[in-house]
Amino acid sequence: MPTTVTVPADPVVGGHHGWRIVAALAVTSTIGYGTLYYAYAVLLTPMAATLGTSTTAVTGALTASVLAGALATIPVGRWLDHHGGRALMTAGSITATALLVAWSQVHTIEQLYAVMIAIGITGAMVLYEPAFAVIVAWFSPERRATALLAVTIVAGFASTIFMPLTGLLTAHLGWRGALLVLAAIHGAVTVPLHALTIRRPRLATTTAPAGTERSGHAQRRAVAQAAMRDTRFWILAATLIAHGAATSTMTVHLIGYLTSRGHPATVAATLTGLLGVLSVTGRLVLTAARRHLRVTTIVAAVFATQAAAVLTMPLLAGTRTGAVLTVIGFGLGFGITSLATPALLTDRYGTTAYATIAGRLAAPVTIAKAAAPLAAATLLHTTAGYTPLLTAVAACCALAAIGILSGTTRTSRPGD
Repeated sequence: MPTTVTVPADPVVGGHHGWRIVAALAVTSTIGYGTLYYAYAVLLTPMAATLGTSTTAVTGALTASVLAGALATIPVGRWLDHHGGRALMTAGSITATALLVAWSQVHTIEQLYAVMIAIGITGAMVLYEPAFAVIVAWFSPERRATALLAVTIVAGFASTIFMPLTGLLTAHLGWRGALLVLAAIHGAVTVPLHALTIRRPRLATTTAPAGTERSGHAQRRAVAQAAMRDTRFWILAATLIAHGAATSTMTVHLIGYLTSRGHPATVAATLTGLLGVLSVTGRLVLTAARRHLRVTTIVAAVFATQAAAVLTMPLLAGTRTGAVLTVIGFGLGFGITSLATPALLTDRYGTTAYATIAGRLAAPVTIAKAAAPLAAATLLHTTAGYTPLLTAVAACCALAAIGILSGTTRTSRPGD
């Protein structure tokens, strides 16, 4: 039986400054993902050539970065619940800027790994997870979905902006010069926006009797501990792990699959690039449909659509039209969990310990996303063709659809 969790009412703040925070986080998330993550793919080959190592070894540094960031989400979540995002995100922006400069000066693969691990940790301080925690603290449920959507729509174009920009800079300045320019952009924009815009809502800082802050810490700890005892939390974790493994696998291996079906490499890359655009489409669908349907119902339907799309790839993806249709079917769920997860967590556990709970959820999910493509590559090398891999991906999406519908009873809240 699910644990009964009593949580406080949602915040009722927002206002003009709340939307200024949303605008700032939309910009900083776009620049953060563009410089700290998406630029890596463009720089991978020239870095490998300069460092005198393989692209596989250089790719491993990005995997190490993602894993370090996953582990950092847990202490970062606790900090955000206790202290808010201003100091953390400002310090993270300053550190990330310095690390981009350090990245431009690496001369050995060991130095690259050290810098990328540090970048992964700072990414946990400045990207989606802390941004969502700040927004959750500011907005009531009615406005929260719109605020989160605004950030994810803008940041969804990070790859569209920064991958070509990084390529242009690399062509003219080399990869080291490109990183120095990216560091300047990152520092000039993200540091002042985080320092001057982000603050905790007045609701969290009003005058209170002595001991209230201590009782607030105890309440947050109690809510987080209750969530860890709640069966539904672990079902949600398993659901997001399965879906994250499926999406990350397809991101890495879709181009290879489409080329194996006879599509030119440029066509395969273009179709795979649609995933970023479709992630925005899926978020818009979720935001519009949740006015009439439960979030879990919408997400389950999208996950099931993804499973069907992947299962039909062996039948349809040999033609250009079939490939487009199946990629669209899968891509609609590509970014939907980034909006669904805050909605589900705040609905079940409120906002008091949101960042702590979200951090504990994000850690295993992010690890699964990092490990799944490697496991998929192993499967490809030990089996004949892509069919077993596509079957595994479809099974993960189907399990995620079932999991998201499990344990949907709301937690008890004062006033419910």
